[in-house]
Amino acid sequence: MHELQRAIILSLFVLCPSTDSGCELFRKFDMPSLFKQGDVMIGGIFPVFNKEIISTPTFESEPPRVKCAGFDLRAFRWTQVMIFATEEINNDPAFLPNISLGYRILNSCASPTNTLRAALTLASGPQERELNSPCPPAISALIAESGSSQSLAVAGTLGPFQVPIVSYFSTCACLSDRAKYPTFFRTIPSDYFQAKALAALVEHFGWQWIGAIQSDNDYGRGGIQAFTEEVKKLGVCIAFVGTILRTYTMDKILDVVEMIKQSAVKVILAFIPEGDFYPLMKEVVKQNITGIQWIASEAWITATRPSTPEIYQAFGGALGFVVQKMAIPNLKQFLTGISPYTDPSAAFVRDFWEIMVGCRPVLPGEQTGTEATNEICTGYETLLNSQDVFFNVTQLRVSYNVYKAVYAIAHALHQLIFCQPVGENTVRPCLNMSEIQPKEVTDHLRRVNFKNQFGDHVFFDVNGDPPPSYDIINWQLIDGQVQHVTVGHFASATHVNYKLRIQKEEIVWRTGKMVPTAMCSDVCPVGTRKAQKKGKPNCCFDCIPCADGTIANSTGAADCTPCSREYWSNERKDECIPKTIEFLTYHEPMGIAITVVSLLGASLSLAMMMVFIRYRETPVIKASNSELSCFLLLSLFLCFLCPLTFIGRPTVWTCMLRHTAFGVTFALCISCVLGKTIVVVTAFKATFPGNTFAGKFGPAQQRIIVCSCTLIQIVICVLWLKLNPPFPDMVLRHSNKKIVLECNTGSEAAFYAVLGYIGILALICLVLAFLARKLPDNFNEAKLITFSMLIFCAVWITFIPAYVSSPGKFTVAVEIFAILSSAFGLFTSIFAPKCYIILIKPEKNTKKHVMRKTLPENRIS
Repeated sequence: MHELQRAIILSLFVLCPSTDSGCELFRKFDMPSLFKQGDVMIGGIFPVFNKEIISTPTFESEPPRVKCAGFDLRAFRWTQVMIFATEEINNDPAFLPNISLGYRILNSCASPTNTLRAALTLASGPQERELNSPCPPAISALIAESGSSQSLAVAGTLGPFQVPIVSYFSTCACLSDRAKYPTFFRTIPSDYFQAKALAALVEHFGWQWIGAIQSDNDYGRGGIQAFTEEVKKLGVCIAFVGTILRTYTMDKILDVVEMIKQSAVKVILAFIPEGDFYPLMKEVVKQNITGIQWIASEAWITATRPSTPEIYQAFGGALGFVVQKMAIPNLKQFLTGISPYTDPSAAFVRDFWEIMVGCRPVLPGEQTGTEATNEICTGYETLLNSQDVFFNVTQLRVSYNVYKAVYAIAHALHQLIFCQPVGENTVRPCLNMSEIQPKEVTDHLRRVNFKNQFGDHVFFDVNGDPPPSYDIINWQLIDGQVQHVTVGHFASATHVNYKLRIQKEEIVWRTGKMVPTAMCSDVCPVGTRKAQKKGKPNCCFDCIPCADGTIANSTGAADCTPCSREYWSNERKDECIPKTIEFLTYHEPMGIAITVVSLLGASLSLAMMMVFIRYRETPVIKASNSELSCFLLLSLFLCFLCPLTFIGRPTVWTCMLRHTAFGVTFALCISCVLGKTIVVVTAFKATFPGNTFAGKFGPAQQRIIVCSCTLIQIVICVLWLKLNPPFPDMVLRHSNKKIVLECNTGSEAAFYAVLGYIGILALICLVLAFLARKLPDNFNEAKLITFSMLIFCAVWITFIPAYVSSPGKFTVAVEIFAILSSAFGLFTSIFAPKCYIILIKPEKNTKKHVMRKTLPENRIS
């Protein structure tokens, strides 16, 4: 970075300032170039050598000429494509008629500092000018550069001078910032789109846990940052990010190799230029690190140098995105015609010749020297029959970008000079070439939109970017050679909608035929959820079984979904199943037992009623008030039938019937007992002289007592049904796995009012019967009523806490038990002794026995 700042300062001395004596060139860099003079000049900067040999300046003498190493055949071909396109345009009468297009191409050594030197050299005038002559720029447009860091240096320096720059291989999204780089264009899509394409690829194969390696420059850092932002939206985690550069020491490279070995990731993205990545690739192969699926950026996936069987051992099956390929007609003939003997002054050609032919060309008059490592060429060598990949022009990608860049500039110049598009009848120029300004070329580049000979539309969007379109390349070993096989495509008509198309069956994976997996943790199976591991990325988690009542019916669930209130989770916790419906049925043992007991009680009541009717003229029946006894037996018959309404699935009608029928029948029952108790008390009091109360309490009064007491309960029940009636309800509180169907009382107050009223009647009976306990021993009606009321009250007092605390259907069972127990208590206590005398001891069924003490029959009949 310090060298870059020094180079910018040097621009003050390199650019041609206007002085009193005209344009004076203070200093120029000594940089070899490929040059051809033309009426309009365009510049080119390419990394023909891919490594700059750094020298430390002493500031005591003029810095030496920059030295570079590592001749790059791929970059040299880019220079030749630029020359080829320029010659093709000059030979096309439709382009710039009577105007020649010249070029000057310099080497950047893949270094931002040297790229800036080259840019300043191209921007400065080639020679001094006469007094009062203007200082026009040396070039009208510049094609540069392959690396994003280099393009940033060029665009930041030449942008203020409005020089248009068209890059063929710089993809950093930062270069789309028109506020900083208003004159920058490119024929390769931005990394913004490549990041989306890479993220779509990762999502397509379900990779969740991947590593990343970036170059320590704007290209690598910007690319990984854009990719990370995209995959985070998809829940993908980056396990590590390694950083390398071609100038790094071996220790730093080994650190990245160790990072790869220590990590458990099986998919790694390398967003890095081929020159920076190649040293790491060799070390990975050397240490035999295999089984990794590599994802490549466009910078190295189709590079020639690493595409060897040796590198394939560790990187075979790599997937990456590249720009569209194209076969340029007549280019191979042009490339095979390259010769150091054609133009001895042409830069880089002799280095190219030594690599291709294997000998060093010596021109007439040159000294051979003794330090040469290659043998001297004979002069008869030719490239026409060479099978080197350099001459394979059927799959040109970056070279095609260079080709399009030259034609885009030519279209802009033609439109500027002739004020009409290419192809229309040209009359004459509308602008003198001396008046061409870079700013005007930039303006016309923004409006370039043409269809080239291959059918591709060439244009730039508002950010200077072309429409995104990528091929997906897969490294495959075919006939012992690494081939770059197209297995898919990623394209977009707009910047919003993208489409990824992959031919899975065509892909060769490094791990075999199966798609490799890339997960920090296995996908959670159904019935479990993710639980984040503390201190780990989101992709690292444990699988926790869902809690009861919740499910996860898909793999990889982040949370368990609660079941609705009518459902519960199954054992696997992957499905909500209906809860078990529970209510008292006729088919279960408890329901059968209750039914049998209820019918038995009802049958006994009817049988007793028949006995009473049959023996109604006997003294025992007369003494017990046959009419009230029959009413009581009828009410007991209904009480015994009440539990049947509590069995079965609750409905609206059964819920209203069960509680009101229970209340009314028991009110009738206790009212009859109350009537009998009053009769007994009055009969007892009638034994005292002068007491006429018994005569006033005859059958009519008894009926009134029974009806009025029952009517009050009927009124309570009617109000209950009218205001807030019972209704069927689902109770979930007793068990998570069951739904208890029961009748909700609707109004608790009304329910306890019904019970309370029955309790009041029972209490009155108990008190009155207790007062009559001293009746003659043989006539023990009062004692029987007292005992029955004690049983009744005891049952219903214990019923309340049992009813409240019983769960589920046992609540209903408790209420039925209370009904049957109290009914049997009344039946047994009052009628069993009488039945015993009538049926078993008929000799005691006499008036004398009943009235052993003086007790007028007519007073109790």
